Amino acid sequence: MDGSGLHKSDYTYYLPEELIAQDPLPDRASSRLLVLNKETGEISHRHFKDVLDYLNPGDCLVLNDTKVIPARLIGEREGGTAPIEVLLLKRLPDKDLWEALVRPGKKLKAGSRVSFGKGLLKGEIVDIIEGGNRIIKFSYEGIFEELLQELGEMPLPPYIHKKLEDGTRYNTVYARAEGSAAAPTAGLHFTEELLSEIREKGIRVVSVTLHVGLGTFRPVKTENILDHEMHSESYSISKEAADIINEVKESGEGRIIAVGTTSTRTLESAASENGLISPVGHGETSLFIYPGYRFKVIDGLITNFHLPESTLLMLVSAFAGRERVLNAYKEAVREKYRVFSFGDAMMLI
Repeated sequence: MDGSGLHKSDYTYYLPEELIAQDPLPDRASSRLLVLNKETGEISHRHFKDVLDYLNPGDCLVLNDTKVIPARLIGEREGGTAPIEVLLLKRLPDKDLWEALVRPGKKLKAGSRVSFGKGLLKGEIVDIIEGGNRIIKFSYEGIFEELLQELGEMPLPPYIHKKLEDGTRYNTVYARAEGSAAAPTAGLHFTEELLSEIREKGIRVVSVTLHVGLGTFRPVKTENILDHEMHSESYSISKEAADIINEVKESGEGRIIAVGTTSTRTLESAASENGLISPVGHGETSLFIYPGYRFKVIDGLITNFHLPESTLLMLVSAFAGRERVLNAYKEAVREKYRVFSFGDAMMLI
């Protein structure tokens, strides 16, 4: 490479604030869909339900079935009255230990205690790790997940300023594996009906799991993107899913279409050099994909429109070419597509 695409400023684009979607559409599949031919740069404007026209019998659609938990807790520090916000990022092997982001962080040293719901749930800061995140040990009576449903809130991104009336809309219709702090938003456009039509057409649909932490969305602060470090996230792929993906890959008769950057990173993290998925089952990934990366598994990608200078935009640019992607974004802005989590989608094939 000539160095082009290795600077954070190479991934800026003009974005009017009014295009940042604040609400999900009443009908998930009625979102708009920008289709980008990654070889020619040709752009088509469709609606998401038309994704069926671009999927062929024999293709394999890979979903991320992670489920967002109500991971935002508001409590009070023991001995104080000011509100403390705790955002659960990752459950640790000891099930009562969580890695979390806390605000205001300066007040919560190791040994600090926080109470939620008038003492229904209590937490103690047991460690402060690199980056300022806290390790919190929770104590409670009953079932933690039930308390979280009662006391927690859905952790919407900071660019969404409206309260979400229906919490299920920040999860996909196929979400099942609880553990994410953010939604795999490309999947929000699918309905049960659309997935049924996709299967009926002869497209195989499989699920992998990657629990989305804030590392996926952490801003790139270094101008040289090679200096950026990704936060580690947990993933799992069942033997059944791996077998189907490998069968499609080896037959050469169908394409692997990833739904979202999280599914993409999961597949690419678990793949051997020949593009086959290793039957490892579970793993951790901090894979950072940027232009110059050689994709081993995926042939197509369905994704949303991402923030300027984000690692997600860098991944999409690696797949379809930075200039083509930025040109597509420019076209999307001109056509007033809605962007980010509750926004419209694009398909790169």
